[in-house]
Amino acid sequence: MIKVAPAVVVLSQNSVTIARKMMSVLPGATLYGLAGRTSEVDVSFTNFGETLRELFAAGTPLIGICAAGILIRTLAPLISDKRQEPPLLAVAEDGSAVVPLLGGLSGVNDLARRIAEILDVNPAITTTGDIRFRTALLSPPPGYHLANPDDAKTFISDLLAGAQVKLEGTAPWLSNSQLPIDTDGDLTIRVTENLVNSSANCLVYHPKTVAIAISHPSVNLTTVQQLLADAELAPTSVAGIFAPLSIAANPAIQTLAEAFDVPARFFHQNQIESLLTQGYSPAQAMALAATGSSGKLITTASAEIGLAIAPELIDPNNIGQPRGKLAIIGTGPGAAQWMSPEVKEILKAATDLVGYKTYLDLVGSSAEGKQRHESDNREEIARATMALDLAATGKYVAVVSSGDPGIYAMAAAVFEVLDRYPKPEWDSIEIYVAPGISAMQAAAAAVGAPLGHDFCAISLSDILKPWSIIEQRIAAAAEADFAIAFYNPVSKERTWQLTATRDILLRYRTPETPVVLGKNLGRPGQTVKVISLNQLTPDVADMRTVIIVGSSQTRTIKRNGMISVYTPRRYAK
Repeated sequence: MIKVAPAVVVLSQNSVTIARKMMSVLPGATLYGLAGRTSEVDVSFTNFGETLRELFAAGTPLIGICAAGILIRTLAPLISDKRQEPPLLAVAEDGSAVVPLLGGLSGVNDLARRIAEILDVNPAITTTGDIRFRTALLSPPPGYHLANPDDAKTFISDLLAGAQVKLEGTAPWLSNSQLPIDTDGDLTIRVTENLVNSSANCLVYHPKTVAIAISHPSVNLTTVQQLLADAELAPTSVAGIFAPLSIAANPAIQTLAEAFDVPARFFHQNQIESLLTQGYSPAQAMALAATGSSGKLITTASAEIGLAIAPELIDPNNIGQPRGKLAIIGTGPGAAQWMSPEVKEILKAATDLVGYKTYLDLVGSSAEGKQRHESDNREEIARATMALDLAATGKYVAVVSSGDPGIYAMAAAVFEVLDRYPKPEWDSIEIYVAPGISAMQAAAAAVGAPLGHDFCAISLSDILKPWSIIEQRIAAAAEADFAIAFYNPVSKERTWQLTATRDILLRYRTPETPVVLGKNLGRPGQTVKVISLNQLTPDVADMRTVIIVGSSQTRTIKRNGMISVYTPRRYAK
């Protein structure tokens, strides 16, 4: 079973279309493209060998749309343990061939079939047992765990030599295969959630049919493990950890989920009310709700832990809801290359995007397949409230800002809503702020280093704070000799404030003080100009402009017809 999202690696633009088609059946996959030869990829690389080896060593399934030979030669020094190696596949540039190369024990053949189906070709599978029996005993499908893989090689050899096998338990992937099943077979395949002895002539598969329900966060891993042992249940048959939504944020729940390598899912009180009225404890009610009406409840010594066994595989994704996530991200000023890898990963994983339409448009193809929730730029509080409400339902919500989300953007709005208008259902949400490159950083980088020494940022918008406060801050920053980045300098309704700002600054700065005007940074129509302070008038800026006014120490350099601006790190003596 493949648990890590694969990396699709392409070397030419011709392969991008095939890659995107394959990725439609590869949730969470990342497209890596060779810099200078590919565009519209998730990650650009310059060194093919280093990139491939780094991904392989990290256990990432690899799909190279290239010749099989180059993949084999590149990774040959790392190939040593077939039990640890991730899947490796080669796909022809035109999609006409899908060749699994490595990872037979980690699901490479199943991955090859999935890709081949979307490309409408036959996978080039060469594993003898897989071809003859139409199943991979060493690599069971999701929901099943092979308890004794060390016995499988001999077991499969005996099957290939003509031995018959009896099947104990229920597993459609086995009963629908071409295995030589016979009730009197010398070999045995046992499918059970119970702890049983295995041997060279008996393969044991544990199905994900056990639900563990926790009603109180004081429950610890040791107690749960002991209860499973007492019930003679295999830990690898645990399908999920189930708990009330009210304790979703408690670290103990995540600790249990990680220990068993399963999802954590949560119930609202009303979802288990009918079971509670029948006399079941909250933990028992959740365990039964997770296993369905035919679930079998296991008696435990703890009222805070419920164990139940389902007659079929449990799919946690269809039970309760996950813990909601809210990521507040900054895309940078506009250019795709200024969006951090972390932000790209969040956009890929998110189910819903919330933001001002212009900012949502900046994420480009990363918004494909996501639910978009657009709102006006001035509706920050309403937008933050909506994002929190969405996350409370179990969604993974990304609140999209340009620049850095913590600088005049949505991070403050979200935390303000949490502080001023709290709702109990928001307590379960996991909240994370992912930084981005700010507009002032981009403007500064475009001309040199005007923010090379002490600096501050001031918004000239008086929508959320009075002009009297802004005046005080401009004067204080100017007197303290900070370089100053001004956001929101001019709008259609606000023009006089920039003139007033210049006049305040001229009390403390010379008219020749360098001023940087950065407009549409990273977007079509980008301009970066350097003027002097006495030239700063409302007509040179708008709401898409960030203005940097130098300190008394800021200098300009003219070289090769260009102007650079910098503020020295030390004051002249």
